[in-house]
Amino acid sequence: MQVWLNQQPLTLPAGATLADAVAATRLAPPFAAALNLQFVPKSQYTQTALAEGDRIELVSPVTGG
Repeated sequence: MQVWLNQQPLTLPAGATLADAVAATRLAPPFAAALNLQFVPKSQYTQTALAEGDRIELVSPVTGG
């Protein structure tokens, strides 16, 4: 299945979860995840099933003034 991760296409196997998509990025914490513009708590990544065309955003915090 193909999803969009930070506006880039990502191919994952059928039945993939948000945790699978995060693992594919190798992004170092901390970051927040949103699926189709809805925040998903880290505790729900393994339980959040993905579907064809889903849009995932992984956002790292920015500090500064």
